[in-house]
Amino acid sequence: MTERVLITGGAGFVGLHLARHLLTQGAEVVLLDDFSRGRRDDELLALQQHVSVVEHDLSRPLPDDLLSGSFDAVYHLAGVVGVARATQYPAQVLNVNLRAALHVLDWCRRRQPGAVFLSSTSEVADGAAALGLVDFPTSEDGPFALAAPARPRASYALSKLVAEVLFRQCAHEFRVRVGRYHNIYGPRMGYEHVIPEFIERGLGRLDPFPLYGATQTRAFCYIDDAVEATVALMRLGTDEAVVANIGNDEEEIEIRRLAGRVVALCGYSPAMRVFAAPSGSPQRRLPDLTVLREATGYRPKVPLDEGLRLTHAWYAAHRTPAEGPR
Repeated sequence: MTERVLITGGAGFVGLHLARHLLTQGAEVVLLDDFSRGRRDDELLALQQHVSVVEHDLSRPLPDDLLSGSFDAVYHLAGVVGVARATQYPAQVLNVNLRAALHVLDWCRRRQPGAVFLSSTSEVADGAAALGLVDFPTSEDGPFALAAPARPRASYALSKLVAEVLFRQCAHEFRVRVGRYHNIYGPRMGYEHVIPEFIERGLGRLDPFPLYGATQTRAFCYIDDAVEATVALMRLGTDEAVVANIGNDEEEIEIRRLAGRVVALCGYSPAMRVFAAPSGSPQRRLPDLTVLREATGYRPKVPLDEGLRLTHAWYAAHRTPAEGPR
């Protein structure tokens, strides 16, 4: 029997890669997006030959007649994300993300899909880590804390934590899975994350190369690994709600060393101009993947060097000759 899947935020970075993966497994896929951030680019247009695309703003309820038929799985990826948006528009982040979560859950209660996935974030654990309340690597069962609640950026972590609570309260109605993504990267992820920012600076051959938070460390996870983990989590047979970190715990790297690998891919060796880390940016981020690994057997397959090569190639191919660094 063909699995029928709904992906909210389906025109975005994770959504498009997830849709492609599910199609290779024979699923029928419906994408829902308001296109406030997801792009109607050539890759989405090519995908539309194989999926259905529905436009809707999830800050409004889902009408009963918007999506026909039943669904086996719902992946809720839609939301206002990104440090820049959370910093500039914290009220919008809270408003949109919580309304979207509530509206998706209301619709799921009416339609009763088999399983529902919530895309959450590593930032849920960042506050407790900054305050020394948890150890590294960070697990899913640590306390939630806002190290600097007055900072606008706190709105994003708070919106995701509340969404997690809302979803977990529905575990008696359908299977609930929460995936806390940790520094996922890859082709077509936009230009507001550290790896594509570095690639764009490298393609523009900036010298000196601006570098913020040089001694911070991250463990980056390539999108294909994240998608495989997400689907494996959704297909667990247990009826209990599952909250699991999704990422790569095997290749933690300093940001300055990451910059060195990127500029090497770009074929030059600039001087590095080091600046302080952005306000509120965590010094370290490394997930404990025990829950995911024990439940699904997951191990990341794509090494950082290979993922950077693939991501660099995509951005180089999609950059016009006259385009300057972003």
